[in-house]
Amino acid sequence: RDVTGVQTCALPISWRPEAVLRHAAALARICDVAEIPHSAVVSVLLGEPETALAAAVACLDAGVRVGCFRPPTVPVGTSRLRLTARASLNSDDLELARTVLTDVLSTARR
Repeated sequence: RDVTGVQTCALPISWRPEAVLRHAAALARICDVAEIPHSAVVSVLLGEPETALAAAVACLDAGVRVGCFRPPTVPVGTSRLRLTARASLNSDDLELARTVLTDVLSTARR
């Protein structure tokens, strides 16, 4: 513990950014996003707001929380899911994300 009483992580801090980027790249591959992210955020363009919202709800119902951005936050026709990678994701988390996102996006992209 540090002096503020907050539990500190046993992993070296330098490990975290590498893990975040590795996990973001994995999420991008899962979602067929061509551009490998340079941060923790992965945007999955779905087009129409109803499509993005339905996909976000389906993800949440299946245990994966994602953001959903629609107009006026983004331009018309570019509604999207926003995934945020964390260093703390483990292989089970990534497998759940793979299963849920693959299923949800196959429906959303029809």
